[in-house]
Amino acid sequence: MIEIANLTKRYGARAAVDDISFSVPPGRVTGFLGPNGAGKSTTLRILLGLDRSDAGTALIDGKPYRRLRYPLHTVGALLDGAGPVPERRAIDHLTWIAQSNRIPRQRVSEVLDAVGLGGVAKRQVKKLSLGMGQRLGLAAALLGNPEILVLDEPVNGLDPDGIRWVRTFLRDYAAQGRTVLLSSHLMTEMADTAHEVVVIARGRITAHGPLDEITAGHASLESAFFALTGDQGSRW
Repeated sequence: MIEIANLTKRYGARAAVDDISFSVPPGRVTGFLGPNGAGKSTTLRILLGLDRSDAGTALIDGKPYRRLRYPLHTVGALLDGAGPVPERRAIDHLTWIAQSNRIPRQRVSEVLDAVGLGGVAKRQVKKLSLGMGQRLGLAAALLGNPEILVLDEPVNGLDPDGIRWVRTFLRDYAAQGRTVLLSSHLMTEMADTAHEVVVIARGRITAHGPLDEITAGHASLESAFFALTGDQGSRW
């Protein structure tokens, strides 16, 4: 389970996140939505130990990320911009990650096959398409067979078949009693994937609940989003 409690992070006089609290339960895909600059990336970076908060806590199974001895066994993550060395082969990229977390080598082949990259395992990362790069990032997140996934724009660059595969995979993953936190700008896809939604705007949580409750009274998740954030689409 993911638990965010009274989390605050400031950059000078600006609060990137301002006393936010929400939880992400197991057995559900929880969507994390907000305009650019709303605080999504800051929240995820603090959760994954890449940045420090000024106040509050961000816990994974009751612990800060930095206290997880072999974190990939607990949480797998895919963050925008966290790419591998371009000259490294896909299989080598995953192998060194596996070794750092004491994950058996055979798991590398398993996750490459699972995301559809078994046939290009020895190709350099720089020679992979954008969609293949996203699949490689997802493979890295799955290496430790974690109970928790934290994914930022996982379908970026994927073709329609790949997007449908990710949607089905994440819902099946959650159905096993695992936890999925999914950040995305694709409203239609989020509406088809998420069970619950957390909406953040200007560093504060504006809504959190089941998808059907968030969209009640609105024509779509997109229209609910604009109403909840005061965003008219100028930054999308």
